[in-house]
Amino acid sequence: MSYFDNFINANSAYVALHGTSHLPIKPKTEVAVITCMDARLHVAPALGLALGDAHILRNAGGRVTEDTIRSLVISEQLLGTHEIVVLHHTDCGMLTFKNDELADLVESKLNQNVHDHDFRPFDDLETSVREDVNLLRDSPLIPDDIIISGAIYDVDSGRISAVEC
Repeated sequence: MSYFDNFINANSAYVALHGTSHLPIKPKTEVAVITCMDARLHVAPALGLALGDAHILRNAGGRVTEDTIRSLVISEQLLGTHEIVVLHHTDCGMLTFKNDELADLVESKLNQNVHDHDFRPFDDLETSVREDVNLLRDSPLIPDDIIISGAIYDVDSGRISAVEC
């Protein structure tokens, strides 16, 4: 049996707790959170969010990418969000490699040259948060009146600390 089969079975318990109330398509808090795909981040409870409260965008490192901005434009322009939180975390895998190392690995395993691709690894957590906040602030697709904050989640304690941006 695959994990997917387990997920389908577990879903019946979730459905019983979920209830039948129809949540609005717009997030209640009008906030979008950009964070990492790391399985140790249980973002909603860490931020005190319930189902339907916020848009949570996840990718490797919680980095601001072209696709992140695409999602944010939809979130803001069509679904009413007015605030963005960039949330990176301690012990992130993005701290463990350089672009060339990953490109070499991909080339050796998949016979694909990705040396011109930026996987957006980083050396310093606070700097990565500031870079991503500044990318959002500088984007012509993110309105100037959008509130943008940055923070770091500690995977050992669950504590979130603001980063001055």
